[in-house]
Amino acid sequence: MSEYTAAIVGTGHRGREHALAYDRIDGAVPVACMARSDPRREELAAEFDMAAYDDLGEMLSATDPDVVHVCTPPSVRVDVMEAISAAGVPAATVEKPVAVGVEDWRALRELEARTETKFAVCHQFRWQPHLARCREAVASGALGEVEFLDCSGRLVLTDQGTHCLHYANSLNGDARIKSVFGNVSGDYHAEQGHPGHDGTQAMGTFENGVRAAWATGDAGARVPDAEAEHEHIQCVAYTDAGHARWEMFGDWEIVSADGAERGTFGGEETYWENRNQAQADFQRAVLRWLAGGDPVGTNLERSLHEWKAVLALYESALSNESVRLDAFDPKPTLIERVAAES
Repeated sequence: MSEYTAAIVGTGHRGREHALAYDRIDGAVPVACMARSDPRREELAAEFDMAAYDDLGEMLSATDPDVVHVCTPPSVRVDVMEAISAAGVPAATVEKPVAVGVEDWRALRELEARTETKFAVCHQFRWQPHLARCREAVASGALGEVEFLDCSGRLVLTDQGTHCLHYANSLNGDARIKSVFGNVSGDYHAEQGHPGHDGTQAMGTFENGVRAAWATGDAGARVPDAEAEHEHIQCVAYTDAGHARWEMFGDWEIVSADGAERGTFGGEETYWENRNQAQADFQRAVLRWLAGGDPVGTNLERSLHEWKAVLALYESALSNESVRLDAFDPKPTLIERVAAES
């Protein structure tokens, strides 16, 4: 692979993880980072021998990167992605979830329809080795046909809703979600970076007929480790001949008529090794896409459809009816209306 250059927008811990991934990638190197006021900017630049900038346009013009990693808070991502597209950057990754409301989702749909930049959303755990092993087992047909998915995340819907939905559906051949029927519970926390209710529960139906239980927040699956409990994700694909289960902080298993394969997330050291490797594998997939390969499974168009499922859950909470995504046109005040009525 010829050498590619990368730039990073946002110099917090996720920005550092994107930079660190290039230690594992041949033929690509981070050359610049940008943050308007983050005191960690100079430290990150020095650690990875990058140039530091406080202006996005200046960085893009001076370095002409092949890939930009957007690691900013959600509230400013649309403007950054618009600038990246306008500058003609070939590829970019964006932290998840890609949106937090209706208006930014609409703006990104318009951007996706006209941009030539290859945008990929960083659901890096799609490449986590245990989840990948579960996906391979299901795809092989050894477990039979997928009949039902069970997925949950311990953070609120607007934070982790698309995480668990995406990872679970990767076990279902990435069929698109077609309809959602759900509700919200508890208080609404507007002050959070990802505003949301204490909990949500929903049933989803996919285009291939598979159904899913989808829960977030207080309704999500717990783990014994209190330190990890607050961000735990669990995904299970039940088939007609067994199941495959993956947990972020817990066990993984593949059960079929021929026997069982089991393991754990491996403790903190192994967890971080697997996470860092998954981050690198995600960024490799983006580089392959940039070189003419297939779009990554987390491309912007697919990720915006997953966010529409989040909005459909809110609409269902208001209407008390199942919401079909293909006929759904969310109002700008949707989430605020749900917050006011719950």
